[in-house]
Amino acid sequence: MLVIRLQRTGRKKVAHFRIVVQDSRRTPTSGKIVAHLGHFNPHTKEIKIDKEQAVKYLSFGAQPSDRVVKILKDQKIKLPSWVKEPTKQTKKVRFPEKRRSTAPAQPESKEAPKEELEAESEIKEETSVKEVPSEEVKEEPEVIEAQEDKQE
Repeated sequence: MLVIRLQRTGRKKVAHFRIVVQDSRRTPTSGKIVAHLGHFNPHTKEIKIDKEQAVKYLSFGAQPSDRVVKILKDQKIKLPSWVKEPTKQTKKVRFPEKRRSTAPAQPESKEAPKEELEAESEIKEETSVKEVPSEEVKEEPEVIEAQEDKQE
């Protein structure tokens, strides 16, 4: 089966693409192509295609890649009805509730920290350890000592 795809050329970080017709079992870098239809420069958005040959190979049943479909549409080349148009993919946000952009707006007021400090002090007062009078503490060890004397 034939495919119409982009074949990358150019040096590192300066890509240029050839629009080629190739056997689907080959890789784009293999170099074995059926026909060279044109080229595409993504930096300058320059596209040059031989429209007659593109229509010819599409009529033979060559399946264009998603990017080539977009390029052919931009060049106003009529595509057969069996060519599937690429669907626009929507990105999913994993945890939208954690994002700042989707969080509800919180009014900034200077009173809020004071209220929080008061609430924290009340919690500390409630959870503080009760102080035991010193007399009670002294009585307990004496009782223990008295019991130890009886056991001996």
